[in-house]
Amino acid sequence: MTPPVTAKQEVAQLLNQLPDDSTLEDIQYHVYVLEKIQRGLADVDAGRVHTTEQARERLGKWLDR
Repeated sequence: MTPPVTAKQEVAQLLNQLPDDSTLEDIQYHVYVLEKIQRGLADVDAGRVHTTEQARERLGKWLDR
């Protein structure tokens, strides 16, 4: 089993993938997206998910029907 990757290692890998002319804003955005993806995957692993119908019910007042 491989050891878990640290946050620092993940950011270093991310930085290596970004173009050299990336701005600080670009980097912040990509770190933000990476964190949101990881949180979403953790939610799925923990069973914290909703069906499409449940989401429609919860968001119904904002969605056009």
